[in-house]
Amino acid sequence: MPGTEVVRKQTVLGGAAGIALLAFALVWRFYPGANHAERQTAPPVVPTAVPGPPMTLTPSFVPAETPTPAIPLVLPQSQPADLPARPAPPPPKAIAALLKKADKALADGHLDEPKDSSALALYQKVLDADKDNTAAQAGIEKIHKYLLQQAQAALDRGDEKDAERLIAALGALPQAADELAGLQARAKTLKQVMPLLTRAAELLTQAHATEPEGNNALAVYREVLKLDPGNKLADQGLAKIERDYLDRALGAAAQDDFAGADKILADAATIRPGSHEMLDTHTRIEGIRRERSANTLAQANSALDSGNSDLAQLLAQKALGLSPDLAGIDEFNQRLRNARLYASFSPGQVITDKFLDRHGNAPALVVIPTGSFVMGSPADEDGHRSSEEPQRKVAIDTGFALGRDDVTVAEFRAFVDDAGYTSDAEKAGTSSVYDEESGRMIDRRGITWRNDYLGDKAADSLPVIHISWNDANAYAQWLSVRTGKNYRLPSETEFEYALRAGSTTGFPWGDGNPAKVFGNVTGDGDRSPRLKRSWAKAFPHYDDHYWGPAPVGSFPPNKFGLHDIDGNVSEWVQDCWHDNYTRAPADSRAWVNPGCANRVVRGGSWGSAPDQERSAFRISAPADTRSARVGMRVARDL
Repeated sequence: MPGTEVVRKQTVLGGAAGIALLAFALVWRFYPGANHAERQTAPPVVPTAVPGPPMTLTPSFVPAETPTPAIPLVLPQSQPADLPARPAPPPPKAIAALLKKADKALADGHLDEPKDSSALALYQKVLDADKDNTAAQAGIEKIHKYLLQQAQAALDRGDEKDAERLIAALGALPQAADELAGLQARAKTLKQVMPLLTRAAELLTQAHATEPEGNNALAVYREVLKLDPGNKLADQGLAKIERDYLDRALGAAAQDDFAGADKILADAATIRPGSHEMLDTHTRIEGIRRERSANTLAQANSALDSGNSDLAQLLAQKALGLSPDLAGIDEFNQRLRNARLYASFSPGQVITDKFLDRHGNAPALVVIPTGSFVMGSPADEDGHRSSEEPQRKVAIDTGFALGRDDVTVAEFRAFVDDAGYTSDAEKAGTSSVYDEESGRMIDRRGITWRNDYLGDKAADSLPVIHISWNDANAYAQWLSVRTGKNYRLPSETEFEYALRAGSTTGFPWGDGNPAKVFGNVTGDGDRSPRLKRSWAKAFPHYDDHYWGPAPVGSFPPNKFGLHDIDGNVSEWVQDCWHDNYTRAPADSRAWVNPGCANRVVRGGSWGSAPDQERSAFRISAPADTRSARVGMRVARDL
């Protein structure tokens, strides 16, 4: 029937609508993510009631021919029934494609432009589809850093337009909120300082870097830095001004005007205090200064080598003026002092002069250092004699060299053979020797410098003995002729100074008995070669294994490098004999009276009593005296 058919159609339509509404509600309830889909701009369609009899829901298993009263479906007006379904998320391949495009845009530098295809826009699309995508998040973080760096760089170079664009782009990133305030403040300051920077640049082109006062580029740049302490354009401008100062300082240094260079550097130091360029230029100028100073000192040393000590000193003073802490100046000063005091030799240096016109050389000499000492002995010294007083301080302010050893038999023979010299012993026919039978010194005929202390033939290495002061003086004069140097006998002052070698005690080694073998002096352990005699007066507990002179150099040298200056043989000196030191010279000169008959013998010998080994001991002897206990040592002026 028609009525029944109408009712059936209404029932079917109502059931379908109910099922659709139920399905939509389930989707809305259990898949909330679908709500993120973009909404359509079209207004929602609100369903209206179907005209006709009330709609009923009929189970699908109810026979169609059994009608069921319809239930009307009326939706509340406050909740649209036609909300659009959220589109399904893009597949992983689509997201990967977006990421690839975003990465390429980032690599190409398209950070925020073009708007729709920039790296920022593409990464944001990925996050819209997959809000937890770590690759997109990392990409946006890179863009954040890049934009921040570029914005700061634009501000540094004074590009206002680009800075504004980049700051705006950063504003679109939520994580950039912390930096925006600072960047915007800098952008505002940039607007203030740009006119000043332009003005400073104009002043620089007009050569008004530091003048006139108050209207120069330096003053303007400083004003900029007050407004914007980190402004790089202002610092670059100051660097240009500083460079001019530094170049001028280097130019002054190149012309050896180091005082001028220092003044310019001092002015430059106020422009950019502590700048790397300033420190580097200062180092370069110091290098030039030291090089000039070292070259000048080298010239001073060359002048010294050529014997011009005055020019050497002037050059050294110039070098020192260039560099007060000049390396090598102490060594030069010592050389200069040695040149003036020791003819460019050094104290302690051993020198040997060769003969000028024939084969041979003079005895080895030791350069004695200058200084001062107290000559003589105090009244309370054991063995003191009145001839050793008054004590006085003597200055040895002129350098000299003294024979390292006593003159040997071989060395004296060279003189006799060359000069055809006849000694006083040969003229008189006698000299004193040691007589072992009696234990005394006795005169014996036929004894000359060729004999030893017993009268036997002397070995070449022994100190020459049996020579008078006249013989010794003649030998020194012969050396002067053969070498061209001024040889002589030492003064008494020089001898005691060299013997003491800095000591102030009674003996060169100290006071009392020698603690160890010092030299060839009398000891209670000594024995004569044949009869084994011992000394009546000797140092106790001492034995040097020699009775009579020992070959030169048999014992260690003293502090000045001299062998046997005390002990072995006593030695002639230049001075005339005076009973004491009253009115004696206060320097190292010999005290000589023309025509004096007696000369001075210094130093103990192999047969001297202990009190005669004292440093102050001196005796008088006629100039023609010969003895087995007296020899000689030469000196030379420097």
